[in-house]
Amino acid sequence: MKSMKNPNPNFSAKKTLSRLLKYVFRTYPIHVVIIIICIILSAIGSIAAAVFMSQFIDNVIYAGIQANGSVAGSGYEVVRPTLIKLILELGGIYIVAILASTLYQQLLCSLTQGFLHKIRTDMFSNMEKLPISYFDRNQHGDIMSTYTNDVDAIRQVVSSALPQFIQVMLTVILLFAVMLYYSIWLSLVVILAVLLIFFTTSKIGGGSAKFFIKQQKSVAKTEGFIEEMMNGQKVVKVFCHEEKSKAEFEILNEELNHNSFAANAYANMLVPIIHNIANLLYVLVAIVGVLIVINNVPNLSLRGFGNTESQALTIGIAVTFLGMARQFGNQFNQISQQLNAVVMAMAGASRIFDLMDQKTEVDDGYVTLVNCTIEEDGTIKECDKHTGHWAWKHPHKADGTITYTELKGDIRLFDVDFGYVPEKLVLHDVNIYAKPGQKIAFVGATGAGKTTITNLINRFYDIADGKIRYDGININKIKKADLRKSIGIVLQDTNLFTGTVADNIRYGKLDATMEEIEAASKIANAYDFITRLPDGFNTMLTSNGSQLSQGQRQLISIARAALADAPVMILDEATSSIDTRTELLVSRGMDSLMNGRTVFVIAHRLSTVQNSNAIMVLDHGHIIERGTHEDLIKQKGVYYQLYTGAFELE
Repeated sequence: MKSMKNPNPNFSAKKTLSRLLKYVFRTYPIHVVIIIICIILSAIGSIAAAVFMSQFIDNVIYAGIQANGSVAGSGYEVVRPTLIKLILELGGIYIVAILASTLYQQLLCSLTQGFLHKIRTDMFSNMEKLPISYFDRNQHGDIMSTYTNDVDAIRQVVSSALPQFIQVMLTVILLFAVMLYYSIWLSLVVILAVLLIFFTTSKIGGGSAKFFIKQQKSVAKTEGFIEEMMNGQKVVKVFCHEEKSKAEFEILNEELNHNSFAANAYANMLVPIIHNIANLLYVLVAIVGVLIVINNVPNLSLRGFGNTESQALTIGIAVTFLGMARQFGNQFNQISQQLNAVVMAMAGASRIFDLMDQKTEVDDGYVTLVNCTIEEDGTIKECDKHTGHWAWKHPHKADGTITYTELKGDIRLFDVDFGYVPEKLVLHDVNIYAKPGQKIAFVGATGAGKTTITNLINRFYDIADGKIRYDGININKIKKADLRKSIGIVLQDTNLFTGTVADNIRYGKLDATMEEIEAASKIANAYDFITRLPDGFNTMLTSNGSQLSQGQRQLISIARAALADAPVMILDEATSSIDTRTELLVSRGMDSLMNGRTVFVIAHRLSTVQNSNAIMVLDHGHIIERGTHEDLIKQKGVYYQLYTGAFELE
């Protein structure tokens, strides 16, 4: 399988960030508004000291000194009301800022977890609707990396980087507004520094973003490879493939190392550069401020507009401006430190949105499966309760009428062509007629198209040409969920899920009682071994039932299909993992399971298909022979040669 492709060749961090923010707003809109208000209050608190510093210097310290010079001992008395007022105002601002900061941190925690819960739910919900072909094309470990690394990258930016980025930007805007209020000349020095910072960030940050995106992809590829090796560890050891596996892993690991190094090298370069530009800004503001003060240059400021007299740059304003310049530089330092997290989050978000934007399985069906009763005259009536009878409910768009067709299990393929890719067909002109209650067997070498036919009946894939009819209805008209509900399936590769044995059998019918589960296990001849397990039907299974033998796992899978009680059954190498003795026991149960059902059997063991109503011999997507066991033996063709051992299926 190939790893996931670049989710968007024309990756745009701006568009991805915009979509991410919209997603956050939709999740907790009220939280977002309150958080932004709290961030604004917190930002005001962070610049309060700088704003009040000039007033402390000019209106308290300097005014006190002047008062002492003119009226002995009266300096403190003169400035005391102003000092108390400033302290109370500053203290009030700080208290509000602390409360706002505490509140927004708590709300942010709630918002982050709620947002992640929502995005994981949406990802998984959309993934469950994807066609089987998506999982054929993409490495499972790569998809898992989207749920882990990419979601974690978003968590960091939503919970930390983005709020801090907003607070920093608000602080920068407020600081710059205050700077303009006090001195436009000194503000021009700040503007030059900001332009230099933006230029540096665009050059270095662009390279960092490119490699952080590559890093996310490399992490996904590496984790996908590790998952494959873990799943296939027995095969690796049996074929002494350890050294080759290590060599292949080293290539992926080296690619990850290179991309991570490049991304962090760019990012780590940016922080000290911005830091030193901030230091340079501080020095320049000090020099320009001193020159303005000692040369008595008229100060141009927003607070001077409307005044006829020019206002001088006071010592208090100069000192305050130095503090604001230092704080201004620190804010850009914080922004540069958060850029890494933001870029990684954008790369992760792009992959997440790619998974969520994948085209879901198309279902244009409108024929549904309903419970029904069948009157003596053959009239079919829909009902809500389970009666043991099912019917296809077929609304006709032309005249608005509804017809009911009894579910019997009559499946027919007419001139079917199919290819997993359009340019290469794997089935050619396939015709099959399976009447209700018949057992149809497929025989042929691996890759002949046996499993593909059953996949088409389930509509895991849609045919390129021809028709498939189920009880006379084109299966394209049947809703996929209803179609699959009517078909039981036992696969060669058994999948058991974390849960009890009973839970795994109940997969075939979620509301099944223990009596029904036990009955199904008896049909599959799984009851005896299950009751010998430590906790019987309550035995917990993990890691795909690794504590069971392959045969036992297959028996549970067969019991699951028996419980589903579908009128059509597909057995894809269902007994391939069971020993000969167990196969005889299972075959008896299977005969009971198959009684009255339409059954499609795929088998390499020809002994399991001899009693079939029809046997199809496939070769490279063509049906080359068909008939009963006796008919095919008389023909002395390919089936005869297979049966007599003249050549093997493979």
